[in-house]
Amino acid sequence: MITSRTQVTEMVQSAKILKGIKWSHIAEVVGQSKEWSTAACLGQMAMTKQQAEAVGELLELTDEAIAWLQIVPYKGSLPTEVPTDPLIYRWYELVSVYGTTLKELIHEEFGDGIMSAIDFSMDLQRENDPKGDRVSVVMSGKFLPYKMY
Repeated sequence: MITSRTQVTEMVQSAKILKGIKWSHIAEVVGQSKEWSTAACLGQMAMTKQQAEAVGELLELTDEAIAWLQIVPYKGSLPTEVPTDPLIYRWYELVSVYGTTLKELIHEEFGDGIMSAIDFSMDLQRENDPKGDRVSVVMSGKFLPYKMY
């Protein structure tokens, strides 16, 4: 019996590793971006029945796990104190929801390491939009692999 979304996330990750499947392939099956699909598989988004069944078939998940993929999750998985400044809180929310996705995708693409916040650049731009201006943030950080010694 599955009692938490975390268990399903662990099942998804285990099957992905055992089958040697990339997040981009799962995204093709889901029919969404690799960022969204990864977040959904990591328990941060709710899939439709069709999406969950497709992932379930690919990863050979149980019917119970497939049902859990369709439940709206409690988003955010970083156990820290929540900032109170509204703008900083929104960044905290972004990292809480997509942090595990970014970690998975960076490790898959580059290997074991981190994205530097020291050798780093960011470009913030205003994008005019008739529905309300948007904030565009592009971040670029050097990949720093962990060394063996």
